[in-house]
Amino acid sequence: MGENIRWIQRFANYKRALSQLRNAVELMEERELSILEKQGVIQSFEYTHELAWKTLKDFLEHRGSIGIYGSRDATKKAFALGLIEDGEIWMEMIKSRNLTSYTYDERTADEIIDLIKDSYFHQNYNRAWMEAFIYF
Repeated sequence: MGENIRWIQRFANYKRALSQLRNAVELMEERELSILEKQGVIQSFEYTHELAWKTLKDFLEHRGSIGIYGSRDATKKAFALGLIEDGEIWMEMIKSRNLTSYTYDERTADEIIDLIKDSYFHQNYNRAWMEAFIYF
């Protein structure tokens, strides 16, 4: 595979970011996080989610899809094609990512931290969507 394909490069970056997020989730399961650590988890989630939807966008465009301009478009198209299983959770991730990017409120941050730990991380780490790239 000598071809330099953007989605493959982005997917490799996504997997590295996801590994860091996994470390954060594991730490949350072991103990209470400090405020600074919580901010780090949120930033890791933001970065990982950005890479996730951009990977989907690049992959879909590589496969011939057009009209994908942002995270919502990429999510809807990926869900329609079966690349992701729970489109509703992915749309919630977009909403949470936008909330964390434009405001900082400790209560909102704590709610999003819980969502990252209990739901969002597991959607991102779902092998089905990662393996879909191999077999699609």
